[in-house]
Amino acid sequence: MTIGTLVGALVVGLAVGGVGRLVIPGRTAAPVWLTLALGVAAALLGAIVTGLVDHRPARSPLLPLLVQSGFAAVAVILAVLAAGRSTAGPRTPRDRGARRKEEV
Repeated sequence: MTIGTLVGALVVGLAVGGVGRLVIPGRTAAPVWLTLALGVAAALLGAIVTGLVDHRPARSPLLPLLVQSGFAAVAVILAVLAAGRSTAGPRTPRDRGARRKEEV
């Protein structure tokens, strides 16, 4: 594994982690750093798998990028969906008014 492969996996993982966070609508319980870290880790795993499987002398750089992106996308989507929705959010004015009525 070369330095170029590691840098490529880092860039792909951060990009997929960031985009994956934006694709899921609403607030989620998974923090941003977790989605980015999982994207990078899965992209590195994709680079390792590609290096172990692809032994052609004239390899295309497209195959490792596709495998890294696929691994990272699956990991980020599973993590965000598994974490679920965040229940802590901004309260609406209607909620505050309803609470005030109950206190009186």
